[in-house]
Amino acid sequence: MSGYNVAIVGATGAVGARMIKMVEQTSLPVNSVKLLASSRSAGKQLQFNGQALTVEETVPESFEGIDLSLFSAGGSVSKKFAPEAVKRGAVVVDNTSAFRMDPKIPLVVPEVNPEALKLHHGIVANPNCSTIQMVVALEPVRKAFGLKRVIVSTYQAVGGAGNRALKELHDEAEAYLKGEEMEAHILPVAGDKKHYPIAFNALPQIDVFEEDGYTHEEWKMIHETKKIMCGGDMDSKDIKVTATCVRIPVPVSHSESVYFEVEDPKATVKGIQDALAAAPGVVLQDDPDNQIYPQAHNAEGSKDTFVGRVRPDQETPQAFHMWNVSDNLLKGAAWNSVQIAETMDKMGLLHMQ
Repeated sequence: MSGYNVAIVGATGAVGARMIKMVEQTSLPVNSVKLLASSRSAGKQLQFNGQALTVEETVPESFEGIDLSLFSAGGSVSKKFAPEAVKRGAVVVDNTSAFRMDPKIPLVVPEVNPEALKLHHGIVANPNCSTIQMVVALEPVRKAFGLKRVIVSTYQAVGGAGNRALKELHDEAEAYLKGEEMEAHILPVAGDKKHYPIAFNALPQIDVFEEDGYTHEEWKMIHETKKIMCGGDMDSKDIKVTATCVRIPVPVSHSESVYFEVEDPKATVKGIQDALAAAPGVVLQDDPDNQIYPQAHNAEGSKDTFVGRVRPDQETPQAFHMWNVSDNLLKGAAWNSVQIAETMDKMGLLHMQ
């Protein structure tokens, strides 16, 4: 049987491990899978469909004969090797920040802007995890009632900072419960001047601070949302977006409180709920009388975005609130990447060499 030759770059990382699982489950015809990582990870063996595959060091020649390359090994790796993959005929879906704001490279969430894939020149960027789940939840609202303004506060899982941060969360929690001093070396930002414990804490800093007082994570949410929802224009004035991003001591799944204003004065909570319930990739969990609403613990392992607590703002007409939760390592990363490839295949934009 013919199929695509797939390379996964960053296969030993948290997202890479989930990319392997998503490729196992994909509807794409797959002929072969190559697992790539840094030289220090080369030689490790990982399972794919019950078969042991040896991780190889990423070099330009790794992409000979590859049709599809899924990258999640850091921006510097993507900048170095993604063009090499494209040069050898592969389509790259990149899960880092390396190409997201490049005006020539589409930034895609398949439920929202699949048409942007037609503009690719070999590389497609996967958005930031917190942006993905928000636009999935907002797109059915925008289609039904228009969208003018978004104010989001995120409650982001430690898993988004990688496996080392997850281990530090566990170590800190254990130390705290034993009455010992917690040691922090990674969060909020590994390369920043100070580090704070995340166990039993909330850190209002994800990524470095920009000159205007916003963190880079907040900057990404603002401009990625505009690029995805406003035809590729990262500075569009069509939708006003503001974000506050917070790290909380949850292993996996980001949660978001989203305030949004719509254009249609006839919009109702019921109409918004109906639009959400019918939307692809969205699961409506909204029954406050029975305490049914999205939770991070329940979202882990799912490809969907869960939405609930839809309610009108009490002070502003045509304004509403919602709560959304999604597995940041699946829909926020690995699954959205593979879903992009599946969508390209359906659109005739992915080819076997």
